[in-house]
Amino acid sequence: MDFRGLVLLAPLTKGGNLPFRRLCLDHGCRVTMGEMAYAYQVVKRSKSELALLRKHPDETCFGAQIAASRPGDAIAAGLAAVERGASWVDLNCGCPIHDIVRRGMGATMLQRPAHLGKLVAEMVKGLPVPVTVKIRLGWSEGEQNASEVAKVIEEAGAAAVTVHGRTREQRYSRAADWDAVARIAAERTIPVIGNGDLLTWYETHDRWQQSGVASVMIGRGALIKPWIFREIAERQAWEPTAEQRLGVWFDLAQKMKVHFRDDEKGRERAMRFLPWHFEFLCRYRPLSAPVYVEQAKAHPLMQTRFADDEADLPLLERVLRDSRPELHTRLADVLWRAADAAEAEARTLALAAEMPPVAGSTDEIAVAQG
Repeated sequence: MDFRGLVLLAPLTKGGNLPFRRLCLDHGCRVTMGEMAYAYQVVKRSKSELALLRKHPDETCFGAQIAASRPGDAIAAGLAAVERGASWVDLNCGCPIHDIVRRGMGATMLQRPAHLGKLVAEMVKGLPVPVTVKIRLGWSEGEQNASEVAKVIEEAGAAAVTVHGRTREQRYSRAADWDAVARIAAERTIPVIGNGDLLTWYETHDRWQQSGVASVMIGRGALIKPWIFREIAERQAWEPTAEQRLGVWFDLAQKMKVHFRDDEKGRERAMRFLPWHFEFLCRYRPLSAPVYVEQAKAHPLMQTRFADDEADLPLLERVLRDSRPELHTRLADVLWRAADAAEAEARTLALAAEMPPVAGSTDEIAVAQG
């Protein structure tokens, strides 16, 4: 496994489900990662946690991410992932959410570099595939120790380290610090993978080149526009029409129908995910390089708000930009039940007539905070 020259799909909690990963594969993604799984739950043979380690046959380069604080749990969970086809195992040391932090995992590991080093070393010895680690810059703005942590990770034998350019305290409230990512990349011999605020192909190539990282990882950018992988590879934007985007949404619904099964129980399970995805997909706006490339160098477009002041937008476009959760729930049901793309469009327009877009529901791009 060579971790250089890659564009990786980030391990997205809830968003990185198997149907969504398949959608990204269809749009140029080549390296996927599963949702974070709690190692101790995998050891207990939790069905829901084991499901997070499952990959699709089309995922030929798949990494499983686990959260762990004990070597025994980490190795056992890693072996379970390898049995299910994982090409490598990633240790989460950056997740900021309360549940994982209070259990002594995720970003908490940044405060215990020596313990982290021992854990990684044990994983490297105990697993037959490469071990990588994903970190943030530190616990808080005043406690940025990512350089030290990355050094410990390399000395423990990890194959690569991913650096998300924010602290745990910042979550997603500030722009990712790619200068800090660049410093760590220059300090390390193992590949450093850069992550944070990559929404367009030109921002991705600019941050990649300027920082000197070995590879880049795409998270929220993929949730907003799953075709970002195609754009990065081709170095040009794909600006789909409303009809084309609805086709992408419909495709995701069909992939969920295959994964969860086409019955009422499957529909119930899919509805835990599909409306949630629409909360991100509705944030897409065309950000053409000739217009935005200079602005993006000064401040990431992911962290920039734009007025949605275009006049006379077609009804379908306004519906797809609508951020109302209740509309997303109804739209998810429409796309689930539609027999084909044509029916999906007709039913969506009928839904728009029933729930017309309201002032304020499409007034700006809402920056993803998840």
